[in-house]
Amino acid sequence: MKQQKKHLAVLTSGGDAPGMNAAIRSCIRTALEEGCGITGIMRGYSGLLEEDMHELDTRSAGGIVYLGGTVLKTARCPAFLKSEVRQRAADILVRHHIDGLIVIGGDGSMAGAEGLSSLGIPTVTVPGTIDNDMNGTDYTIGYDTAVNTALDAVRKIRDTASSHDRAALVEVMGRKAGHLALSTGIACGAEYVLVPEIPFDRDRLCRELQSQVAEGRTNSIIICAEGAADGRELSQYIEKCTGIDMCTTILGYIQRGGAPAAEDSICAAVLGEAAVRALLQGCTGHLVGMERQEVKITPYAEAGREKRTLDMRGWKLFRKLSGLHGQKDNF
Repeated sequence: MKQQKKHLAVLTSGGDAPGMNAAIRSCIRTALEEGCGITGIMRGYSGLLEEDMHELDTRSAGGIVYLGGTVLKTARCPAFLKSEVRQRAADILVRHHIDGLIVIGGDGSMAGAEGLSSLGIPTVTVPGTIDNDMNGTDYTIGYDTAVNTALDAVRKIRDTASSHDRAALVEVMGRKAGHLALSTGIACGAEYVLVPEIPFDRDRLCRELQSQVAEGRTNSIIICAEGAADGRELSQYIEKCTGIDMCTTILGYIQRGGAPAAEDSICAAVLGEAAVRALLQGCTGHLVGMERQEVKITPYAEAGREKRTLDMRGWKLFRKLSGLHGQKDNF
């Protein structure tokens, strides 16, 4: 008796991240190579609830690896927190004969996938978020591109800040996690990095800046994660307390856009392929991530237990290289 062809589906959910299209492409190509059908669900869980889904083929994967954003579109879906809504989504997947679902997104997207998995829908999640804050993986798709985007902006900002003898505060994304801010700070040689995980004393920060100006260092760079402080308000406070002219830039959504860097494209290709193979091998309810450059499969219960903690070795390295010798971690 001929075995019935498996049919998978893929969606992107939550905030977009560079490299999502490379992951979608990898899922499509791998599924087709394995003799499976694959459906693309538009606009994440919102599109699933509206049954906005389309069959994907080789043409669907053509040329998308270079593109930022996500060709499947994305959306946030607060309604998916309700059990009856998740049940309706599960019923839709069953009705469309979907044998497994690949979700590309962050913690919230993974929580939605976990809800579907508990209802009997085979799911795996590929980590896609510029925050790099997911437990169970060393790396999330989009992070490297976001760091490089921020780094490019900071280099330009330092040029103009130096020309005017200004200090510069650059606010980057990261409401609850400072990974992006820390990596950007190390890469650009910032004097200060402010992250949500480590409280800081703004008055001491002001004194440090004044000391640097007295030493002739007039172009200090402060990288501030959005969750550590409101960048504009902090800059105004510094100007008021010190008289130092501040150059303030909120990078905002530019960090999510643009063609993916090589590392994101490669990671996305590896994880997309691994996600399809995991489903075909009967794996469900797992995050498909990377650890020490190898694919790592982690149960949702473990991956979702807590956020990935700040790299304290990286933090200590930044403190050494910042030139603020002998200072405490919270300024």
